[in-house]
Amino acid sequence: MDEALSGLASGAAEAPWYHPTGNEVALFEQCHARGLAVMLKGPTGCGKTRFVEHMAWKLGRPLITIPCHDDLAASDLIGRFLIQHNGTVWQDGPLTRAVREGAICYLDEVVEARQDTVVVLHALTDHRRILPIDKTGETLQAAPGFQLVVSYNPGYQRMLKDLKPSTRQRFVAMDLDFPPPELEARIVQHESGVDEATAKGLVALAERIRQLRDRGLAEVPSTRLLIAAGSLIVCGISLREACQAAIVSPLSDEPTMVAALSDLVDATFV
Repeated sequence: MDEALSGLASGAAEAPWYHPTGNEVALFEQCHARGLAVMLKGPTGCGKTRFVEHMAWKLGRPLITIPCHDDLAASDLIGRFLIQHNGTVWQDGPLTRAVREGAICYLDEVVEARQDTVVVLHALTDHRRILPIDKTGETLQAAPGFQLVVSYNPGYQRMLKDLKPSTRQRFVAMDLDFPPPELEARIVQHESGVDEATAKGLVALAERIRQLRDRGLAEVPSTRLLIAAGSLIVCGISLREACQAAIVSPLSDEPTMVAALSDLVDATFV
């Protein structure tokens, strides 16, 4: 089971850097105070995970992150019995630990999980805030501070890869997107260490490529890719080579599209 446990508590470490683009911080704080589950919607690499990390730090709550995938079973979330040399013992899954500890539990790309797995979240998203564990007969009441957060990329929605209405309506939805160009350039500069002019150039390149979303390009460059390109440039990789490796190649393998993207790089950085 792939999972990440972060002991993020206010004052315990430096805050994960996040620059708000709207009122998302205040909205999340109010949801947390009222025990409301949150659904983050936005394109890949726009900062959804960083936002959750930042809010966990700000709220002083531990954070348990679960990357979702097709093989994610309910037992991966709740737990299972393990056979050891001295007998059979129960081991909590990450969701169960979050419920016991009052942590923020973040399910990344939740639509990738099976529908029968997602159903186990329902009792935690309403006034009951409980987690029934059928295998042990235990019913856990969520500890104070527990909050359920899920995220997904609406661009990947398909008939077999979407949340049921009965699940969606259990969450307060927050729409995140790529920051405005000026703010995105500041983020790229801060995170990668490139100079201001280069950061603005990378964002200008991204803006041009994003216009190709409906012209055969399945995915557009994320802020994360721009930061990766900037990091390579800071390390001494040439600007065009960094853009090719961190932006162009990850977006497409189709020769015509790759050539078009490479032309945009040349046109942006003349």
